[in-house]
Amino acid sequence: MPGGPVGGPFWYSAARASDMIPLSDENPARTRPYVTVTIIVLCVLAFFWELALGTRTDEALAAFGFTPNAFFHPGGAQFVGLGLPEWTTILTSMFLHAGFLHIGGNMLYLWIFGNNIEDAMGHWKFTLFYLVCGVAAVLTLAAIDPNSHTPIVGASGAISGVLAAYMLLYPRARVHTLLALGIFIYPVWIRAVWVIGFWFVLQLLTAAITPASEPGTAWWAHVGGFAAGLALTPLLKARDVPYFGPFDFRGPWGQG
Repeated sequence: MPGGPVGGPFWYSAARASDMIPLSDENPARTRPYVTVTIIVLCVLAFFWELALGTRTDEALAAFGFTPNAFFHPGGAQFVGLGLPEWTTILTSMFLHAGFLHIGGNMLYLWIFGNNIEDAMGHWKFTLFYLVCGVAAVLTLAAIDPNSHTPIVGASGAISGVLAAYMLLYPRARVHTLLALGIFIYPVWIRAVWVIGFWFVLQLLTAAITPASEPGTAWWAHVGGFAAGLALTPLLKARDVPYFGPFDFRGPWGQG
């Protein structure tokens, strides 16, 4: 598996560049996030399964992760022992992760921002939204580097779509964030539009300057998932959910 699986820690890629790690938001949902919780549980169970494989974990990630070259040139490529076609890895790859930081960061982001988007769309539409954003994410990366033999795993592409929806619907929501300045870490409240907007600009810039074939974080998958989220949110949000959240006059730090 050349270079190991792509899709590095979602929070780590954001925090390393921006020195901001979201912890929670001040935006209570009206309904219970059944789909969000189910996705988190499935990802955690899949990760425990990976750990149980021991030395065979890399083999499993190669089999169930999405590999662009195998997708475009299947040549009879199938899951080991399952006989399923290569295109199904588009879905299975969304539930696999390459380490503790990877899954921990992704699930943290999904827990913070996913419940509100599920609330804004409804359970079934949110399920469709999440999966389509994930598909768009891996296909974006595949289009950029179709000959890559490196498996792509992780939920970050789909979660990027969730972030896009959150920025459209709740940009003024306050996000409790750890802000690192040198050796000091400060807990602050920052508007979602600044946290997510700055994150996306960093993803886009990093994707533009990083060779697509370089193993590591799947920057273009983040960009593709985010773009899909922007496009799908107007189609899937409930009619009674406005864009840009309730207006107030407080600044970017959430202070009066």
